[in-house]
Amino acid sequence: MATTERLPSVVIVGRPNVGKSTLFNRITGQRRSIVGDEPGITRDRIHGEAEHRGKRFEVVDTGGIVVNDADYIPSQVLRQARVALEQAAHIIFLIDGRAEITGADRELARLLRRLGKPVTVAVNKIDVEKREILAHEFHELALGEVFAVSAEHGLGVDELLDHIAAPLPEPAREAESGPPRRIKVAIIGRPNVGKSTLLNALTGQERAIVSPVAGTTRDAVDESVRHQGTEYVFIDTAGIRRKGKTRLMAEKLSVVMARRHIRLADVVLMVMDASEGVLGLDATIAGYAHEGGRALILAVNKWDLIEETGKRRFERDLRDEMKFLDYAPVRFLSALQGEGIRGLFRTIREAYESASFRVPTGELNRFVEALRFEDRKIYYLTQAAVRPPTFVAFVDRGGPLHFSHERYLINQLRKRFGFAGTPVVLKTRIKGKNPR
Repeated sequence: MATTERLPSVVIVGRPNVGKSTLFNRITGQRRSIVGDEPGITRDRIHGEAEHRGKRFEVVDTGGIVVNDADYIPSQVLRQARVALEQAAHIIFLIDGRAEITGADRELARLLRRLGKPVTVAVNKIDVEKREILAHEFHELALGEVFAVSAEHGLGVDELLDHIAAPLPEPAREAESGPPRRIKVAIIGRPNVGKSTLLNALTGQERAIVSPVAGTTRDAVDESVRHQGTEYVFIDTAGIRRKGKTRLMAEKLSVVMARRHIRLADVVLMVMDASEGVLGLDATIAGYAHEGGRALILAVNKWDLIEETGKRRFERDLRDEMKFLDYAPVRFLSALQGEGIRGLFRTIREAYESASFRVPTGELNRFVEALRFEDRKIYYLTQAAVRPPTFVAFVDRGGPLHFSHERYLINQLRKRFGFAGTPVVLKTRIKGKNPR
């Protein structure tokens, strides 16, 4: 298992709350990082892709760095940032132009000089021309070119990118066969069930901050891995809490972003904690993936903490609590010990293939002929879409199929064609009316 070849990496660093996430979103043109007034919102490394003047590169948003802070989370942020900096082709040192140079800025500047990497100082929040004079004060950091920008309003960002992109290599021509198959996987669940540990186990590197502090992940953290010819893009989303417990703005935004990444994913890994049993909130969170029509795998983490008989009881309780997810495979694993990880790749691929499967029309016609309903007739069935597999049944008379008929038809579709790991959507159409 190996990571995919990377684009040149441009890393944004700076103290907390200087606007790194705003600049990241501005450069990548998407809202991947959470932005807010609360300092320390970004903790892990957030990756995105950008293009400027025909040059493609990766952009990395790091957590706010305080070099000599001994507290657990800040020190882990610095550790994560160091990993990104070692792989950087260029570093943007972002500073708040409304404040004077601080001791923390100077400490970080010393750290960057020791790396020997190309560094550009971007003095942020310079919203009017008269403030551009202030940017020149930051030359004393002796790090390289200084640019005055406003990440929020986009001022000066093009000039900054002109400078950064100029020495980057031209993009390589893609192979004639096209890009490899790519499966996007969202890792979801309650806080502290082991989502970040699972991401690290799947990617084979310490990619996300892991700590006993619930809610350490706030942004969605992603990583690409190639396994047996398939590229998997894993997204570790923030833990979803009950609404009454999401008081902080960052946590509320994390829930919104997590649900957005579920919608954008091909497959969802719903992580649960075996040591805590099946909770109602687990069913609620898994329901987000089901409602979004995503292929779904129920990953029970920390299984090494329970007995074999407890494992069977857990799966029985899980099926009772989540009857609407009878199609979702259950996989027991230990992310910390690395148990069950390799088999998870196969399960993800199978769920993706099930969700992407299109039944040939001839087979559907033969399938319909074998169906028997006492009081209704289905003339024919067509498959309208994949991911999720969506079918339209053309029926004989007014009124939709009864719920029991719909369930029977979906069960028969699964029995005949599989569709393990994915919801199946059934719509009915009566002659002269639109599908419902």
